[in-house]
Parts: sequence; structure tokens; C-alpha cells
Amino acid sequence: MPGSPLTFYSTAQDRMIKPVVSTISKGGYLQGNVNGRLPSLGNKEPPGQEKVQLKRKVTLLRGVSIIIGTIIGAGIFISPKGVLQNTGSVGMSLTIWTVCGVLSLFGALSYAELGTTIKKSGGHYTYILEVFGPLPAFVRVWVELLIIRPAATAVISLAFGRYILEPFFIQCEIPELAIKLITAVGITVVMVLNSMSVSWSARIQIFLTFCKLTAILIIIVPGVMQLIKGQTQNFKDAFSGRDSSITRLPLAFYYGMYAYAGWFYLNFVTEEVENPEKTIPLAICISMAIVTIGYVLTNVAYFTTINAEELLLSNAVAVTFSERLLGNFSLAVPIFVALSCFGSMNGGVFAVSRLFYVASREGHLPEILSMIHVRKHTPLPAVIVLHPLTMIMLFSGDLDSLLNFLSFARWLFIGLAVAGLIYLRYKCPDMHRPFKVPLFIPALFSFTCLFMVALSLYSDPFSTGIGFVITLTGVPAYYLFIIWDKKPRWFRIMSEKITRTLQIILEVVPEEDKL
Repeated sequence: MPGSPLTFYSTAQDRMIKPVVSTISKGGYLQGNVNGRLPSLGNKEPPGQEKVQLKRKVTLLRGVSIIIGTIIGAGIFISPKGVLQNTGSVGMSLTIWTVCGVLSLFGALSYAELGTTIKKSGGHYTYILEVFGPLPAFVRVWVELLIIRPAATAVISLAFGRYILEPFFIQCEIPELAIKLITAVGITVVMVLNSMSVSWSARIQIFLTFCKLTAILIIIVPGVMQLIKGQTQNFKDAFSGRDSSITRLPLAFYYGMYAYAGWFYLNFVTEEVENPEKTIPLAICISMAIVTIGYVLTNVAYFTTINAEELLLSNAVAVTFSERLLGNFSLAVPIFVALSCFGSMNGGVFAVSRLFYVASREGHLPEILSMIHVRKHTPLPAVIVLHPLTMIMLFSGDLDSLLNFLSFARWLFIGLAVAGLIYLRYKCPDMHRPFKVPLFIPALFSFTCLFMVALSLYSDPFSTGIGFVITLTGVPAYYLFIIWDKKPRWFRIMSEKITRTLQIILEVVPEEDKL
């Protein structure tokens, strides 16, 4: 395709043997003619300077902290209400929590194979790009950048803002403006931290992960003591209760899977993982075992003290539980929950910024997003691009409804990525696979994801339909911004000048170029 702005590959295997390069020709809208170094430095290269690139600084401990630290946010402290509401009984809600844990493990194991086979960062986006081509990959990153990630970050950040202020407003309602202002501060701190240092971001993530596990233990230990004392009345006739239609089960799964969401984030930073062939599978297995056991025991602990009706009336299940059993120490629980949310914010920004970085490197986002700070070696533009978008989401609209509209899109693309693993098994059987899972695992997981998406169309066609329409806007955007290469000359020149100006202001250059 001479003159086309994209390079296409005939098969997935062809893509595997190609080096990672931009697929947009120089001078296009997304990829300008940038010389690879700060424009103000000229063409001379000082000797002895190390290459500007992302370093492999993610060890096994840091990998585990990214997964656990991102999974355990506000979900386990809030979502039990949503799961119970859509299942109708204590026994079925505990079953859903267990099943969601097993399904998440299956998905994580499938991603472990994908991550050790396709050793590129980017997670879902990269796997869809390699298997299904550039259009669905672009649609995925389009929705992620413009709506899903800013809205998801704003939601978890609002939980942080609410819980961090909880001890100061015991006797009255917390003002919404105060929550949003402290939330804005928290978002800014996370963005600055991830812009300044990969090492410090990882160290803080490890600390916050221990805080999360402490918060879980604060709930589990008193719950186990209650069981020892014989407080099992809420488990009698566990599967009896109010009737719940099978069409509501997808919503229960959404709540459960939302609480487990985050197991895929280590695959977003594959290129920064030390010895990824061993680290990624081991980190995933350790993390999912800890989280699944912790989540199920936490829910059991809740029901030792709170019955089903009381749990449905509670806006913060963990706080209600701690107030009944922990006395004055219950004031510490909101702080631990806030730190847990902060850890999810930090881990999410750290990982998703690499998705935008890789998408830019592949030519699907503006070139500036694939550049790295010359001294700090962080993908600075890919991190800070989330800040204004998240702030817009924070101070406008109903975020929960927006996430409900687009929750189906997340699981649709994750299901497609895992289905791609099955495709690669048959299309490229000789590919090097250091870690290999039985085929029934990705088959069951991808089927479950696609079944949930289909059933959500039946149970909530309005919200799912809106999400589907929003997702489809990525198709014309792809042809407008990527395929169409006859844009006016003034437009290309303006794009190039903007890129050069941002390079100077942010002090960033493309990866692997010397100063």
C-alpha cells in the first residue's frame, strides 16, 4: 500500500518478527518529523550519555505490588453490596465472589502466556493489535484514553477523597466540594509521582500494598474470631432469600469482576519487568492467590456481624463492620481504605500510561506520548495526558453511569485478547512460549467474558447500547486520524510545531535516542 500511513502485516507471526517501530509515516498528523532529540540541543551528541529509555526496574516484589496494589482498591469495601443486591442470598453472593476469583485467575494465567510470548508492553491493546490488526486496537485505546481510564481514575479517586475525610466529618455529611477538592489534590500527587521517578512510584506502591493487606486483615481477623465464638446465624439457609432473576447475574459478575480488576496491569509494563518469562507468571499466581483468599474471607467476615438486609442498607460496608467490632479503632479503617484507593490510583496510572506510550509508538496516538524524559526516564507525556481528562470527568457528570455504559467494552476487549491466545496457538504453533496454559483456561475465560457482554445487552440494553455507540465512534476516528493521509499542509506543520514545543517544555525525546 504505497503512500499509506500504516504498515500492515499479513499474519500475526509476521508482526512478531518485526521490530517495534512507529507505523505512521513521518510528517503525518500523529507522528511528526521530530529529529529524536530536544530541538534546543542541536545535532551534537555529548559522549558517554546513556540511552534515554524505560529501564527494567519491575522486580518480582514490585510486580506483585502492582497487581495486588491495583486490584485492592475500594471494590472489596463497597462492592459486596452490589454483588448481594444482584444475587439475592448470602450463599450465592459468596459463590459469585469465589467464581469471580477463579475466572480472574484464568484470565490472569492467559495473560501470563500472552505476556511471555509477546514481550511488549501495552496489555490488551498490544495483544489485539498483534492478532486482530490496527482497527480494533485503535478503538480499544480510543475509548480507554477518552473515557474509560479518566472515568475509572476519577471514581477510585473520589472514594479516596471520601474516605480520607471520613474521620473529620463523623457527626455530619462530608461536603461534596471538599471531597472533589481533596480528590483533585490526590490525583495531582499521583501524576507528579509517576512523572518524577519509576523507582519511587514502585517503592510507594509496595508500601501501599502492605497497607491494603493490613486493612484486609483488620476485617478478616475479627471475623474469624466471631466464627470461633459461634456467630454463624447469617449463614443458616445461606441460599434462601429474596428472588433474583438470572438476568441480574451479569450485574453481580460485573461488581465482582470490578473488585478483582487489575490482574492484567503487569502486562502493561512487560518491557520494564526483570526476567519477564519467570517474573510475570510467578507474580500473577502469587497475587491472585492472595487476593482471592483475602476477598472470600473478607466477605465471610462481613456476614459474621452484618446480615444481608443491613449490608444492603450500608453505603460503606467495611466502616459499618469496623464500627460494630473495633470500637474507637474503627476510625483507622477509613484511613486504610483511603490508602488502598491511593494505591489503586498509583498502580493504574503507572500501568495505563505505558498503554498510551505503546499506542503512540505504534502510531495510534500523537508522537509526543511515546517520548521519555531525558533525565528521569519516565514516559512523562503519557502520564500527564490523563490529568486534564480526569479532572474534566471529576467535576462533570455521573461517573457511575458512564462506567456502566462502558464496562461491557472493557470485558469485550479483554475477552477478544484472550481469544487471540487461542488463535495464536493454531496460527503460530511454533512460537516460543515459555509459559503455557491448558487451552480450556483461555477458552472458558473468553467465553465467559463474551457471554457476560451478550447477556448485559439483554438485561440492560439501554446502558449497554449507549456504551456500544460510544465505542463505535472509534471507527470514524480511526479513518480520520490514521488512514486519511491527505490532510492540509498547514495542519501537518501545526502538529509538528506543537510536538517540538512540547518536547522543549517537557524535556522529552523518543526512546533509545541519545542526548
